[in-house]
Amino acid sequence: MGLRKLAITVAAGALALGLATQAQAEDVLRIGVEGAYPPFSSKTASGELVGFDIEIAMALCDQMGRKCELVEQDWDGIIPALLAKKYDAIIASMSITEERKKRVDFSEKYYNTPAKFVAPENSGLSDTKESLAGKRVGVQRGTVHQCYMEKIFPDSELVLYGTQEDVFQDLSAGRIDAQLSDSIQALEGFLAQDAGKGFAFLGGDQYDAECYGEGAGIAIRKGEDKLRAAFNDAIKAIRDNGTYAKINAKYFDFDIYGAPAGS
Repeated sequence: MGLRKLAITVAAGALALGLATQAQAEDVLRIGVEGAYPPFSSKTASGELVGFDIEIAMALCDQMGRKCELVEQDWDGIIPALLAKKYDAIIASMSITEERKKRVDFSEKYYNTPAKFVAPENSGLSDTKESLAGKRVGVQRGTVHQCYMEKIFPDSELVLYGTQEDVFQDLSAGRIDAQLSDSIQALEGFLAQDAGKGFAFLGGDQYDAECYGEGAGIAIRKGEDKLRAAFNDAIKAIRDNGTYAKINAKYFDFDIYGAPAGS
């Protein structure tokens, strides 16, 4: 083989290897998750990420034929990290709202559950502006629940926390009078636990279209229409083929996909 032919062969091989490596890298889909929002996402004692959001993320990646890499991120920085390309999408119970649509695009919803207050049993409180005026109400910072409290309950003393787990800890310790969060998260992550004994839902479902939007969706960077379409197709597929129902049944005794109100 001549030197010129050998050089061309080597170059072609290097190009093929480079293209294969690039294709392999493109197959890895990095998903931003929170890991502190049970039963949707949390960590085991060994550090493994588990929960409804985590299993849905893996099921969607399998459906799309993509390898998933989960990237844990604090909620406060979850959208900035997406925009900085730390990961490719967010699957973290993020409500689809008009305000967030200014910064990111969303898939169709993958679940939709109502928000509720939680307070000590026999607290004498009700879910009215008058009853909660001057009361310390905890919510996770940067969530739709903060938007709702600031808009609907401006006379309450709003106490903000970095994680929902911190909210529940202070409620249990008596440092706040009530808290507002997703109802299913409150039920499974607090009321059904030992720390939630002596506490109960306060009032009914809370909803405001501006704050709560249309359900939880998958956030992606603006303009990535191909990826958004792939997620939408995958959501429909796992709903149709029973995968979603199997995951849903592990965590809830009803279908959370179509429940009313936002989360």
